[in-house]
Amino acid sequence: MNLLFAPHDSREGSAIPLPARFVGILSAFLLVTLVFAYAFHSLQYHWGWESVYAYRVKFVKGWLMTLAISAAALLMSLLIGLCTALAQRSRFLPLRYLSKLYIEGIRGTPLLVQILVFFYVVADAFGVGDRYAVGVITLSLFAGAYISEIIRAGIESVGESQLESGRAIGLTRAQIYRYVVFPQAFRQTLPPLAGQFASLIKDSSLLSIIAVSEFTLNAQEVNAFTYSTLESYLPLAVGYLVLTLPISLLSRQLEKRYRYER
Repeated sequence: MNLLFAPHDSREGSAIPLPARFVGILSAFLLVTLVFAYAFHSLQYHWGWESVYAYRVKFVKGWLMTLAISAAALLMSLLIGLCTALAQRSRFLPLRYLSKLYIEGIRGTPLLVQILVFFYVVADAFGVGDRYAVGVITLSLFAGAYISEIIRAGIESVGESQLESGRAIGLTRAQIYRYVVFPQAFRQTLPPLAGQFASLIKDSSLLSIIAVSEFTLNAQEVNAFTYSTLESYLPLAVGYLVLTLPISLLSRQLEKRYRYER
């Protein structure tokens, strides 16, 4: 059997033999390694890991802070997105149009500007000086607008005939969403939600603009102390990869678990 080829249909991925998977992963890893090894060799860069290693505790603290901020913002943005998606389907028109205004306003403006406005204008007006709390709230509002559209699209992908069937057997509106809409929408929204969660983690790096001591700001400070640019930012890339990769893997496992035939 040829270990380098497999059926193109993703639903048959689980049928790929383990040796073939190993060969495929190893081949891809070696290819990427060779490209970067050649690039760094051609650069003839003189590495100086000793000076950066002295700040290893600063990297760890920044990574843990990014993890905490991202986890809090992830949960809050998911709640905001769900509530806003349902608000867009509300019969109360002011609530419906308020949610649309929020979504379009957030999606139409840069996150960097939102962070500055929320911290230096809105938070200051309400007497909130905790830059970490403001950072989490801003990230949550930003990601919540995108998550809302993802959830709304997932809800609207459920056929009207299924909603009518739920009403016909006497289900209430809440029961229809609980037993008919959400189980199907969940499967449809998993891939884009995973992508949005990964983006949220990386977007947390912009909080450095308001001096939140997270991973990116700490890496920038180490670079300023040591003048070792690559040595300061390569651990940054690896650290973010460690945070985002599990989200992608978990999403794929959940897709397989909740897959159903149409």
